[in-house]
Amino acid sequence: MPVISSNYKRPFYLFSKHIETIHHVFLRNTSDVMYEREQIELPDGDFLHLDWSRKGHDRLVIITHGLEGSANSNYSRGMVRAANLNGCDALAWNMRGCSGVMNRLYRLYHSGETSDLHHVIHHAIDQKRYKKIYLIGFSIGGNITLKYLGEQSNDVHPSIRASVCFSVPCDLKSGAEHFAKRKSKIYMIRFLNSLHKKLKAKQAQYPDKINLEGFHKIKNFHDFDERYTAPMHGFADAEQYWKVCSSKYYLHAVRVPTLLINALNDPFLTPDCYPIKEAEQNSYLFLEMPETGGHCGFYQKNKNKLYWSDLRAMQFINQHM
Repeated sequence: MPVISSNYKRPFYLFSKHIETIHHVFLRNTSDVMYEREQIELPDGDFLHLDWSRKGHDRLVIITHGLEGSANSNYSRGMVRAANLNGCDALAWNMRGCSGVMNRLYRLYHSGETSDLHHVIHHAIDQKRYKKIYLIGFSIGGNITLKYLGEQSNDVHPSIRASVCFSVPCDLKSGAEHFAKRKSKIYMIRFLNSLHKKLKAKQAQYPDKINLEGFHKIKNFHDFDERYTAPMHGFADAEQYWKVCSSKYYLHAVRVPTLLINALNDPFLTPDCYPIKEAEQNSYLFLEMPETGGHCGFYQKNKNKLYWSDLRAMQFINQHM
């Protein structure tokens, strides 16, 4: 499907891509969104925490958060609010170790872990209360969602009717290289500090397996993924991890109507993260590239406290009911 035009325009006072990116983190109020938590067991002996917003609807939106996010991230909670207002129940699931409780196994989550999303989807299907399911992903949650749909391709469960993903680093290698640059330093430091805390908690569980000596020398994702992500999750090295897990290589096989929205001024993305050719060659894949929006930003003021991204996602979902 050819690239589609976008009507998003940022407010004049959000005049920087960085302000757009951090606005929702610090200034968005989603305290009215309430969850019911469920713990599900996984086949490998680990568990996931699912945060539900049930309103008695027969349509369900499943939301996958981004790196070091959770179901409590403002973009997740905002989308839950939008789903409920649009006649859908919502399920925002937490990746392993992201719910506030450390997972059991010697592993965490990573940018291409689709088996956990698969279990979440089928757990929802097994409840036999939802006729239609829609997937929404943010950042690496979008990468996981797109990779999952590509892996499933024609075998995707028929109840999954559409998907919307925002601010997706479709090419993990170029994204990692981009974060290694000086201009991305403030974001890199924030991610590494958060990941360091998570590894400390994991070290308390597995003191003989997690070595944090010299962690301060890690300055980029290559070093982090080479030392921790790859060996903890069965990859030979960072390069293999990035190649195997980048959703860019799975987009050709997506067979569910899917909208990918990546702002052209996203400070996290590189030119390789805008899959124009893939969208032009796949009638199920719609690529929208607003001039502005930052990373998971897309602020828009309205009476329901919804962002433009929330409204756009529900619009696409309603087109594919």
